[in-house]
This record gives sequence, structure tokens and C-alpha cells, in this order.
Amino acid sequence: MPETTIAKLPDPSGFSTDPFTDIIRDGARKLIEQAIHAELAALMAAFSAEKLENGTSRLVRHGYLPEREVMTGIGPVPVKVPRVRDRKPGEDKITFTPSILPRYLRKAKSVEELLPWLYLKGVSTGDFTEALAALLGSNAQGLSAKTITRLKADWWTDYEAWQKRDLSHRRFLYIWADGVYFKPRMAEERQCVLVIVGADEYGRKELLAMIDGFRESAESWRELLLDLRRRGLKQDPKLAIGDGALGFWTALREVFATTREQRCWVHKTMNVLNALPKSLQDKAKNHLHDIWQAETKAEAGATFDFFVETYGVKYDKAVAKLVKDREALLTFYDYPAEHWKHIRTSNPIESTFATVRHRTKRTKGCLSRRTGLAMAFKLMMSAQGKWRKLDGQNRLPEIIQGIEFRDGLRQLQAAA
Repeated sequence: MPETTIAKLPDPSGFSTDPFTDIIRDGARKLIEQAIHAELAALMAAFSAEKLENGTSRLVRHGYLPEREVMTGIGPVPVKVPRVRDRKPGEDKITFTPSILPRYLRKAKSVEELLPWLYLKGVSTGDFTEALAALLGSNAQGLSAKTITRLKADWWTDYEAWQKRDLSHRRFLYIWADGVYFKPRMAEERQCVLVIVGADEYGRKELLAMIDGFRESAESWRELLLDLRRRGLKQDPKLAIGDGALGFWTALREVFATTREQRCWVHKTMNVLNALPKSLQDKAKNHLHDIWQAETKAEAGATFDFFVETYGVKYDKAVAKLVKDREALLTFYDYPAEHWKHIRTSNPIESTFATVRHRTKRTKGCLSRRTGLAMAFKLMMSAQGKWRKLDGQNRLPEIIQGIEFRDGLRQLQAAA
């Protein structure tokens, strides 16, 4: 017979009892208790030889602390921590705090990291309760959206420390530069963040520099590049990739004079197409792709000339945008073919900042310029872990040695 004849109605919050999750939580509780008691047993054994004057043990068990719930990735798990009593007179008392469960801990580290992840990925602070309930269950407690205020301060501290890191033992062969705009507040001008991503001698891409610049002026870029040199980046990168409109190029020639220049084909294509009628843009785009997809520099030059002849008569402004950077657009042919797909565009920066723009749209009423820069930094660092290494890493030592490449292929050195 059932214990009660009263029918249970569904939970109006939308959550129902999940026996499987309950079993997992009960197992987690037992594992935590086992770990705590094992640590307690080690402590008791360490002081078992210490006795008081009357022969009794100095350290004894003394019940439990009040039960508390710790929020984990599977929801709240109740835990009880045993207490010990040090009966030796004096102020230097022995206490027990398990390393697995520090005092006042209410959230597992994975849950602490969940909050900034939700915020940075676009979840509004007002939606935190609903999002956390869906992820951790309806009993998710102690995860206030106010935590974001503290996290923002921590992000800025992390950014400042990162800005001061030593680069004297690092070498970067390729760098990508871009000035990215987003609007932190509706009443303010768009914020310009100057970003440099570098690829080191092992083919690893990483965020190299990021500052809040004054538009994309040469002065702002010069300040950024000089700071890199001051912190130990003494050797000029072999190649820099970026948009042709940047003040970056003027600053680059002053600070890293031997670095060669490669214009971004994505930016260039958009600039040229914007100067053409919409009816011609699809056709012209295919012709532009034919240039940078050519197998050799000679073929690219012939296709380049074809584009100029085809569109130059009627659309001289569009063609002028392309012609003025002809040499810088084809520099990549002098580097290993395995690297071409990496060095033809500044995509590592543009693709990552799509997330930044999405986040700032959700918070544009309350996001300061300082917080915007700190947030952009955290998003870039998060994305950095997923960036692919350069293909053809075996070619990197050859680039360092100054071996010549032509049309992506290594040239045999003439015998002495």
C-alpha cells in the first residue's frame, strides 16, 4: 500500500525530482565525507603520542560543525565537517580544516568560474538566476549577480599584471595588428582597442599587446610598440599583417624597421567592393579571390592586372584602393606556403572581437571604458586557448635563419 493517497502535483517552477541526479549527489557527499575523515585520521595519528599530565590524549574528536551546502556542478551537496578539541592549556591550539573543503567555502571552483563565463558570453546579469537554475537545479543558492562587480575589479588587476610581463626571453616571427571599435556606453564615442597578436618561434599564437587607443593614430600605435620593446621584445618580427588604413604602419617602420608588411585581404576586399556598385560586387569579389588564391606571385600579378583593366575605366576609385597596396598585398608569396592561410588576413583578431561586440551590446548601458577593456582582455585570453598553431612549424627555424622562399617554396642555397 502507498504511504499516502495524496497525488503529487508537478513543481510549478518546471523542475521535477531526478533520481539519477540524486544518486550522483549522494555519491559525491559520501566521497567528500570519506576524504575529510581520511584527512582527520591522519591528523589524529600525527598527535596520538602527545598526552596530557593525567595520561589522556591531547587531541580528541568533538562532534561536527553545522551542516552546510556546497554548490557544485551537479547542484548543492550537503556536507558536515568534524571538529577536534585540543585539551592542552595555552593559546596555540590545534584545529582541523580539511584541505578539500576550506572554511567558509560555499561554491566549487568550477561554479566560481561559471559566473564570469556566463557574463562574458552574453548572459545578462538579470538572467543569471534563470540560467543558473537551468544548469545547477532550482536549489542553486549563493550565486548572486553582484559577484560580477568583484570579478570586474579582478579582471582589471589581471590586465595590469599582464601588461607588465617580461618579454625578454620571447621571440615573435609574425604579428597581426588591428584597431577594433565597440561602444561601451550609449552616450560615449566608440571605444578603440589596439590589439596585437603574435606567433612565436614554436608556431603558438598569443595575445601580445592590447591598449585603449585614441582612434588608430600613429602615436597610439607607437606607444604600444615602444612598450613591447621596453619590456624586452628586441628582435624585429619578420612580418606584420593588418589593415592598410592603420596608423600602425607608420609606427611600425619607426620601431621595428626591418619588419615586412602584409595587408589584410579581408579588409582590402571589403574596401574595394564598397567603392563598386552592388550589381558588380559578387563578380568583382570572385576576381579579387583569384588574385590571392593564385599559386605563384606571377600568376597573382597577371590576375591583378586583369582586375585593373576590367574595372579601372569606370571605377577608378575602387581600383586605386587596390593598386596603392599592390606590393604589400602580395608579400605572403615570399613566405612558406604552409603559412599563407594564416598570414593573408588579420582574422585571429576580428573573429575574437565578434564576441566582445556581442557582450558590450548586452551591457552598453552600464559598461565603462575601463571595464570594456578588461572584458575584451578576458575574452581574448579565453579565445587564445583555442587558437590553432601555425601549420608548417618546421619552416619556422628556416625563417629565423633568413632562408629565401619564393612562391611559398624554399630556395636551394647556392654552393660557396
